[in-house]
Amino acid sequence: MSLSTFAALLLFSFVSSVTPGPNNIMLFASGLNFGMRRTWPHAIGISIGFGVLLVAVGFGLGVVIERLPLIFTLIKVLGGLYMLLLAWRIANSGPVEAEEGESRPLTILEAAAFQWVNPKAWVMATVAMSVYTTQGNYFVNVLLVVFAFVVINFPSVTIWAAFGTYMKKFLKDPVKLKFFNFTMAGLLVLSLWPMFLM
Repeated sequence: MSLSTFAALLLFSFVSSVTPGPNNIMLFASGLNFGMRRTWPHAIGISIGFGVLLVAVGFGLGVVIERLPLIFTLIKVLGGLYMLLLAWRIANSGPVEAEEGESRPLTILEAAAFQWVNPKAWVMATVAMSVYTTQGNYFVNVLLVVFAFVVINFPSVTIWAAFGTYMKKFLKDPVKLKFFNFTMAGLLVLSLWPMFLM
């Protein structure tokens, strides 16, 4: 992979990681509802899970999905249902102090597993592997794509959690917080729309 191609890959990984999508909407809501410290595992899980998804797509799973579209349809349906469940959880979140045992952010494992049913993650992984890898030194190219995304993805998604934590002081009123949570849940459901166009 040339230096200019790697630079383009870094830019693609930043733009695709930092733009709104299911992960970033959930991190924003988690930062606001649970604070940064409790949201760290969620952010870490996203980067780990997406890294594993990239490896899988790079080393053959992408070809299987391309040849068996029913599998991709199943992933979309399961992902959509899971995103609706997460939207329900966000909509019903409340102030952390009020519900210390009732609600919680996603764990590392849950956030990592979510990448496998996240349509945006699949599109990002497929595009990255098809555009930024070549037949020559394919193994090294796949590892470079994974490296670029893991390094760029984590700080990019963490920005959303930090912003949510910052917004907490403006949304102390339970009515405003409820409105915010319903808005975030609605945006998460709305983020399903591109999935139906694929």
